[in-house]
Amino acid sequence: MKLTQAILPVAGLGTRFLPWTKVVPKELLPIGNQPIVALLVDECLDIGIRDICFVINRGKEMIPQYFYDMPALERELEKRGKLHMLKELSRYHNVNFHVVYQDQMLGDGHALLQAKSWVATDSLAILFGDDLIVGRENGLQQLIKGLAALKNPKDATMLCLQEVERSLIPRYGIVGIDASWKAPHVRLRKVTKLVEKPKPEDAPSNLGIVGKYIIPRSMFDILHRIAEGSHDEIRLIDALIQRNGMEIYGCVFEGTRLDTGTPEGYREAVKVLG
Repeated sequence: MKLTQAILPVAGLGTRFLPWTKVVPKELLPIGNQPIVALLVDECLDIGIRDICFVINRGKEMIPQYFYDMPALERELEKRGKLHMLKELSRYHNVNFHVVYQDQMLGDGHALLQAKSWVATDSLAILFGDDLIVGRENGLQQLIKGLAALKNPKDATMLCLQEVERSLIPRYGIVGIDASWKAPHVRLRKVTKLVEKPKPEDAPSNLGIVGKYIIPRSMFDILHRIAEGSHDEIRLIDALIQRNGMEIYGCVFEGTRLDTGTPEGYREAVKVLG
């Protein structure tokens, strides 16, 4: 199964990083010589995705602008013989970037709905802006391998899962799994239940959802129905819970997760990757 489209919801205000994020979006904070968001885009490119939609809010136009062509600068670099810099700038030339706006912060599902009309494929990847996975394979590479191991991957959802400490369970969406399912891949799990931020004693397992997904396009219809009947936040996990028979699987990733959503996590990411 080949994925060609991905949505990157990056409309958050970055309040944990104030006052820095008054000027620069959190997703453009550097790790080495690249911003955080470029590492997520590279993760898409690694599995052949060349059609990427950013969901941003007003004032975060710097995020897509980072990836746009700058012919005058590229000509000057070529003139000066700085070909390594030219190669770095030109690596996104063959990527189609699209931008939609989320003008109200009404949840991650609401963010995805802003891109509904852009989606043109049966399945697509979703990468939220805080999670990086470091290892032999990135998160999306592991998810696509897990999906390929299924007999009927077309209409399935694949979640990225992490074993979390009991005390941290209330921070995550937690899945229940079918212990009797014979997995075709050692790290795959069949999901039977989803609970948003449960108490540790109420959690169906210790497997938490990390911010990388492969979802079928039909998930947008479920999100739309939720939006029509709700005045609260519209969340992706609610659409997963109301999946109407849709099969959901999870892949317990290998490697190290870096959470760039907090200053502490960002410092650790810089230490590991910088």
